[in-house]
Amino acid sequence: MSELKVRCFAVSLDGYGAGPNQSLENPMGDGGGGLHTWFRGTRTFQRMIGNPSQGADGPDEQFAARGFDNIGAWILGRNMFGPVRGAWPDDEWKGWWGDEPPYHVPVFVLTHHAREPLVMAGGTTFYFVTDGIQSAYDQAIKAANGKDVRLGGGVDTIRQYLQAGLVDELHMAISPVLLGSGESLLAGLDMLALGFCCTEHVPTEAATHVVLRKD
Repeated sequence: MSELKVRCFAVSLDGYGAGPNQSLENPMGDGGGGLHTWFRGTRTFQRMIGNPSQGADGPDEQFAARGFDNIGAWILGRNMFGPVRGAWPDDEWKGWWGDEPPYHVPVFVLTHHAREPLVMAGGTTFYFVTDGIQSAYDQAIKAANGKDVRLGGGVDTIRQYLQAGLVDELHMAISPVLLGSGESLLAGLDMLALGFCCTEHVPTEAATHVVLRKD
Protein backbone atom coordinates (compact mmCIF):
# COMPACT_ATOMS: atom_id res chain seq x y z
CA MET A 1 0.00 0.00 0.00
CA SER A 2 1.30 3.44 -0.90
CA GLU A 3 2.50 5.76 1.85
CA LEU A 4 3.27 9.47 1.88
CA LYS A 5 6.85 9.97 3.06
CA VAL A 6 9.01 12.99 3.77
CA ARG A 7 12.61 11.93 3.21
CA CYS A 8 15.96 13.67 3.50
CA PHE A 9 14.40 16.89 4.75
CA ALA A 10 17.15 18.99 6.30
CA VAL A 11 16.47 21.19 9.32
CA SER A 12 18.71 23.27 11.57
CA LEU A 13 19.39 22.60 15.23
CA ASP A 14 16.79 25.25 16.05
CA GLY A 15 14.20 23.60 13.82
CA TYR A 16 14.19 25.68 10.64
CA GLY A 17 13.89 24.11 7.22
CA ALA A 18 14.86 27.35 5.44
CA GLY A 19 16.44 30.61 6.51
CA PRO A 20 15.10 34.16 6.13
CA ASN A 21 15.36 36.31 2.99
CA GLN A 22 14.79 33.63 0.35
CA SER A 23 15.31 34.69 -3.26
CA LEU A 24 16.22 33.32 -6.69
CA GLU A 25 19.91 33.80 -5.88
CA ASN A 26 19.44 32.48 -2.33
CA PRO A 27 16.62 29.91 -2.52
CA MET A 28 17.24 28.42 0.93
CA GLY A 29 17.47 31.82 2.66
CA ASP A 30 20.30 33.19 4.74
CA GLY A 31 22.41 30.31 6.05
CA GLY A 32 20.12 27.71 4.52
CA GLY A 33 22.81 26.23 2.30
CA GLY A 34 24.49 24.79 5.38
CA LEU A 35 21.51 22.51 5.98
CA HIS A 36 22.49 20.30 3.05
CA THR A 37 26.19 19.75 3.65
CA TRP A 38 25.46 16.15 4.66
CA PHE A 39 23.63 15.47 1.38
CA ARG A 40 26.12 17.13 -0.97
CA GLY A 41 28.83 14.75 0.19
CA THR A 42 26.89 11.57 -0.65
CA ARG A 43 27.31 9.39 -3.71
CA THR A 44 23.60 9.80 -4.40
CA PHE A 45 23.91 13.57 -4.77
CA GLN A 46 27.11 13.37 -6.77
CA ARG A 47 25.44 11.01 -9.25
CA MET A 48 22.56 13.50 -9.55
CA ILE A 49 24.96 16.23 -10.68
CA GLY A 50 26.95 14.02 -13.06
CA ASN A 51 29.83 12.83 -10.85
CA PRO A 52 29.13 9.09 -10.48
CA SER A 53 32.61 8.23 -9.21
CA GLN A 54 32.55 10.77 -6.38
CA GLY A 55 30.86 10.99 -2.98
CA ALA A 56 31.09 9.03 0.23
CA ASP A 57 29.40 5.89 1.52
CA GLY A 58 28.22 5.51 5.10
CA PRO A 59 24.99 6.38 6.95
CA ASP A 60 24.48 9.72 5.18
CA GLU A 61 24.63 7.95 1.83
CA GLN A 62 22.30 5.22 3.06
CA PHE A 63 19.66 7.76 4.04
CA ALA A 64 20.15 9.70 0.80
CA ALA A 65 19.69 6.55 -1.29
CA ARG A 66 16.64 5.51 0.72
CA GLY A 67 15.09 8.80 -0.24
CA PHE A 68 14.56 7.50 -3.76
CA ASP A 69 13.68 3.87 -2.97
CA ASN A 70 10.23 2.70 -4.10
CA ILE A 71 9.06 6.21 -5.02
CA GLY A 72 6.36 6.30 -7.67
CA ALA A 73 5.43 10.01 -7.51
CA TRP A 74 6.35 13.26 -5.78
CA ILE A 75 4.42 16.22 -4.35
CA LEU A 76 6.08 19.64 -4.24
CA GLY A 77 5.04 23.05 -3.05
CA ARG A 78 5.32 25.69 -5.73
CA ASN A 79 8.44 27.24 -4.18
CA MET A 80 10.21 23.89 -4.55
CA PHE A 81 9.52 24.03 -8.29
CA GLY A 82 10.74 27.58 -8.78
CA PRO A 83 10.90 31.21 -7.61
CA VAL A 84 8.09 32.55 -9.83
CA ARG A 85 5.25 34.09 -7.79
CA GLY A 86 1.68 34.84 -8.82
CA ALA A 87 0.36 34.00 -12.27
CA TRP A 88 2.79 32.27 -14.61
CA PRO A 89 4.07 34.96 -16.99
CA ASP A 90 5.04 32.26 -19.49
CA ASP A 91 6.26 28.65 -19.59
CA GLU A 92 9.94 29.54 -19.59
CA TRP A 93 10.72 28.37 -16.04
CA LYS A 94 11.05 24.58 -15.98
CA GLY A 95 12.38 23.94 -12.47
CA TRP A 96 15.71 24.10 -10.68
CA TRP A 97 17.28 20.99 -12.23
CA GLY A 98 17.59 21.66 -15.96
CA ASP A 99 16.30 19.50 -18.77
CA GLU A 100 16.46 16.20 -16.86
CA PRO A 101 15.26 16.57 -13.25
CA PRO A 102 16.18 13.86 -10.72
CA TYR A 103 12.59 12.72 -10.08
CA HIS A 104 12.00 10.36 -13.05
CA VAL A 105 8.34 9.94 -12.05
CA PRO A 106 5.21 12.15 -12.08
CA VAL A 107 5.55 15.25 -9.87
CA PHE A 108 2.50 17.12 -8.59
CA VAL A 109 3.16 20.81 -7.91
CA LEU A 110 0.78 22.74 -5.65
CA THR A 111 -0.13 26.14 -7.07
CA HIS A 112 -3.01 28.61 -7.26
CA HIS A 113 -2.37 29.24 -10.94
CA ALA A 114 -3.12 26.72 -13.68
CA ARG A 115 -0.47 25.59 -16.12
CA GLU A 116 -0.28 22.79 -18.67
CA PRO A 117 1.67 19.65 -17.69
CA LEU A 118 5.39 19.93 -18.35
CA VAL A 119 7.08 16.85 -19.81
CA MET A 120 10.82 16.65 -19.14
CA ALA A 121 13.60 14.24 -20.08
CA GLY A 122 14.14 11.10 -18.01
CA GLY A 123 10.52 10.30 -17.20
CA THR A 124 9.60 13.39 -15.15
CA THR A 125 6.31 15.13 -15.86
CA PHE A 126 5.25 18.10 -13.72
CA TYR A 127 1.49 18.41 -13.12
CA PHE A 128 0.23 21.67 -11.65
CA VAL A 129 -2.53 21.14 -9.08
CA THR A 130 -4.79 24.08 -8.27
CA ASP A 131 -7.43 22.42 -6.08
CA GLY A 132 -5.52 21.75 -2.88
CA ILE A 133 -3.39 19.28 -0.98
CA GLN A 134 -5.96 16.47 -0.89
CA SER A 135 -6.33 16.54 -4.67
CA ALA A 136 -2.55 16.45 -5.14
CA TYR A 137 -2.35 13.55 -2.67
CA ASP A 138 -5.08 11.59 -4.44
CA GLN A 139 -3.52 12.14 -7.87
CA ALA A 140 -0.04 11.22 -6.64
CA ILE A 141 -1.21 8.03 -4.90
CA LYS A 142 -2.94 6.96 -8.10
CA ALA A 143 0.09 7.80 -10.25
CA ALA A 144 2.43 5.94 -7.87
CA ASN A 145 0.59 2.71 -8.69
CA GLY A 146 1.36 0.98 -5.39
CA LYS A 147 4.72 2.62 -4.73
CA ASP A 148 5.22 5.39 -2.18
CA VAL A 149 4.80 9.13 -2.71
CA ARG A 150 7.59 11.45 -1.58
CA LEU A 151 6.61 14.83 -0.21
CA GLY A 152 9.46 17.11 -1.14
CA GLY A 153 8.49 20.30 0.71
CA GLY A 154 8.89 23.11 1.35
CA VAL A 155 8.22 23.68 5.01
CA ASP A 156 4.71 25.10 4.68
CA THR A 157 3.64 22.26 2.39
CA ILE A 158 4.91 19.60 4.79
CA ARG A 159 3.16 21.30 7.70
CA GLN A 160 -0.12 21.30 5.80
CA TYR A 161 0.13 17.58 5.10
CA LEU A 162 1.12 16.84 8.70
CA GLN A 163 -1.85 18.81 10.02
CA ALA A 164 -4.14 16.96 7.62
CA GLY A 165 -2.91 13.62 8.97
CA LEU A 166 -1.70 12.43 5.57
CA VAL A 167 2.03 11.89 6.29
CA ASP A 168 3.05 8.34 7.22
CA GLU A 169 6.79 8.89 7.72
CA LEU A 170 9.04 11.89 8.31
CA HIS A 171 12.84 11.68 7.96
CA MET A 172 14.66 14.77 9.18
CA ALA A 173 18.38 15.31 8.71
CA ILE A 174 19.20 17.67 11.57
CA SER A 175 22.26 19.65 10.52
CA PRO A 176 24.64 21.17 13.10
CA VAL A 177 23.87 24.77 12.18
CA LEU A 178 21.74 27.51 13.75
CA LEU A 179 19.62 29.77 11.55
CA GLY A 180 17.97 31.90 14.23
CA SER A 181 14.85 32.52 12.16
CA GLY A 182 13.17 31.36 8.98
CA GLU A 183 10.57 28.66 8.37
CA SER A 184 10.07 26.37 11.37
CA LEU A 185 9.08 22.81 10.51
CA LEU A 186 7.43 21.54 13.69
CA ALA A 187 6.61 24.67 15.74
CA GLY A 188 3.14 24.35 17.24
CA LEU A 189 2.60 20.80 15.96
CA ASP A 190 1.85 18.07 18.52
CA MET A 191 3.57 15.14 16.83
CA LEU A 192 2.47 12.73 19.57
CA ALA A 193 -1.15 13.71 19.06
CA LEU A 194 -0.65 13.24 15.32
CA GLY A 195 0.39 9.65 16.04
CA PHE A 196 4.16 9.74 15.47
CA CYS A 197 6.94 8.00 17.33
CA CYS A 198 10.70 7.93 16.74
CA THR A 199 11.80 4.73 15.00
CA GLU A 200 15.38 5.67 14.02
CA HIS A 201 18.02 8.00 15.43
CA VAL A 202 21.39 7.90 13.68
CA PRO A 203 24.09 10.54 14.31
CA THR A 204 26.85 11.21 11.77
CA GLU A 205 29.53 13.87 11.53
CA ALA A 206 27.37 15.98 9.22
CA ALA A 207 23.83 15.40 10.56
CA THR A 208 21.61 13.53 12.96
CA HIS A 209 19.06 11.45 11.11
CA VAL A 210 15.70 11.09 12.86
CA VAL A 211 12.82 9.06 11.42
CA LEU A 212 9.32 9.51 12.80
CA ARG A 213 6.56 7.09 11.82
CA LYS A 214 2.90 6.79 12.59
CA ASP A 215 2.21 4.27 15.38
